[in-house]
Amino acid sequence: MEDTFRHKGLRKKLVEHLRDKGIKNLDILDAINTIPRHLFLDNAFVNFAYQDKAFPIGKDQTISQPYTVAFQTELLDVCPYHKILEIGTGSGYQTAILSMLFSRVTTIERIASLHNQAKQRLSKLGFNNITYILGDGHLGDTSSLHFDAIIITAAATVVPKILLDQLSLSGRLVAPIVMGDGQKLIKLKNTKNGLVEKIIEEVVFV
Repeated sequence: MEDTFRHKGLRKKLVEHLRDKGIKNLDILDAINTIPRHLFLDNAFVNFAYQDKAFPIGKDQTISQPYTVAFQTELLDVCPYHKILEIGTGSGYQTAILSMLFSRVTTIERIASLHNQAKQRLSKLGFNNITYILGDGHLGDTSSLHFDAIIITAAATVVPKILLDQLSLSGRLVAPIVMGDGQKLIKLKNTKNGLVEKIIEEVVFV
């Protein structure tokens, strides 16, 4: 599938929409303007790829709406020489955004078909700073050094301690957490005095 002038024009409109909704980081907006989201969707949804909506990708998973991708990424306090861990590769779209913003991305997916599709798709698009792991995201990547940022892209009931232990000093973690009858997006920062938690807003994730 090609990335046409029409697709590029739709991405430009999407970026303007995200800017109007409050996304300020220019590097994130540039990444969204660059990456062809339609290549990460099933054919049935290709014509809607640049709407600010989530779409199913199979296995009861979704590709998050662009605003959610941008907002979660902005909360990570992007620094280009930092390493990031992504829990939940999914379609690979969020992974691609992170790959343009961080020097090294490790992404974990528990569903083999999604893992394989994302790896093939991202490799074909030329992303070469990504490490792919098929496994349990709750465990993180214990073989690696500490991460400067961790992003969880599906709702969890709690952030596993083993993930928190993989945060570097001053590291940030952003995740949707089940609280009561709903979910809230939280940001944790690892400081010399311990973890500092901030509840951002109510959200809905798979």
